[in-house]
Amino acid sequence: MKNQLLFIFLLVLIQFQNLQAQQETAQQVLEKAIAYHDPNGNWGGLQSTFKVTMTTPERPVRVSTIQVDFPKQVFHLTVEQAGNTSLFQITNNSCVITLNGSEDFSKEDEEKMRLTCERGNFMKDYYTYLYGLPMKLNDPGTHLNPKVQKKSFKGKEYLVLNVNYDVEVGTDEWYFYFDPKTYAMEVYQFYHDKSKNDGEYILLEGLEEINGIKMPKTRAWYMNKDNKYLGTDTLDKI
Repeated sequence: MKNQLLFIFLLVLIQFQNLQAQQETAQQVLEKAIAYHDPNGNWGGLQSTFKVTMTTPERPVRVSTIQVDFPKQVFHLTVEQAGNTSLFQITNNSCVITLNGSEDFSKEDEEKMRLTCERGNFMKDYYTYLYGLPMKLNDPGTHLNPKVQKKSFKGKEYLVLNVNYDVEVGTDEWYFYFDPKTYAMEVYQFYHDKSKNDGEYILLEGLEEINGIKMPKTRAWYMNKDNKYLGTDTLDKI
């Protein structure tokens, strides 16, 4: 009799949890995820420096030191790779680039290492977007599908949010996977064209706390179509 009551209790509990997940809107899930990753609302006023080490098959290790001061609209990126050091200094109205301490570098080096303001602004958007997740999902131009999906990925059940963007913001379709208990973001995935199963998925492991914000310690990148491993980013505070 006790076993039967326990079974009934567990069944009711599972049904309640499923119903609760179904009743939650995407915005509610996002708010809980943001509360987990940025409990004190520090992202918008972030002033910090951190380091990202990128390892990829058959390429030299790349170490990027990122300095951001959002209130002053400052972004500095120092990249060390294959014996060279490049620096991008991006502010609200200026862009300065140096190679090995000099603003005077050859056209060949410019093209080879993509030493342009366009590249600098791209990297600014890249780093502030990925390390600003899930907070960045509240940005203008972001369209959050109101339906919360439940998916199994790599053997674990997740609450999944689907996001599209205004064309001028981005054309990829994104999926964000959250732990159903803690609302921690553990996977994200994007497609250029979902019908072709292109794009990539990124597995997040560990946490590094930067100014009270829980950011993923490591991000491992894989191709959607064949699970090919692309590389890993490792975050360290400075």
